[in-house]
Amino acid sequence: FRQLVIDPSGCLLWTGKTDRRGYGRISFGKRHYPVHCLMYELFVEPVPEGLELDHVKARGCHHRNCGSPAHLEPVTSLENKIRAQGFIAAQVAATHCGTCDLPYDEENTYWTPGGRRDCRNCRREADRRREPRKRDRRRAA
Repeated sequence: FRQLVIDPSGCLLWTGKTDRRGYGRISFGKRHYPVHCLMYELFVEPVPEGLELDHVKARGCHHRNCGSPAHLEPVTSLENKIRAQGFIAAQVAATHCGTCDLPYDEENTYWTPGGRRDCRNCRREADRRREPRKRDRRRAA
């Protein structure tokens, strides 16, 4: 673990190999491990089944190559994505449809079988636009 360096921000940064997403990687024998997962399991506890580790920004961690167990918290995959403040977080935080600006309420919200939220109004409009094309294809066949 000589490749761990304390950063002025308080992060314990991995200076060795990283994967394409920037997470530190370490090898033991023929197995490769994410550094942050290994550090958490060595110094805290095994990551609970069904959870993943989040580098908690509220604890000052903004680095994927940070291996500080104090900066990590086991959370669900969805919670981790929401905290990342990316596309998924923006979708979850939205209170209104980005297309028609109707609210995401019980009446106007459709949940897909995959767990995604859709606007019922926009789905109806899309279905209406698709219907004439379906009829035209059936006639042409």
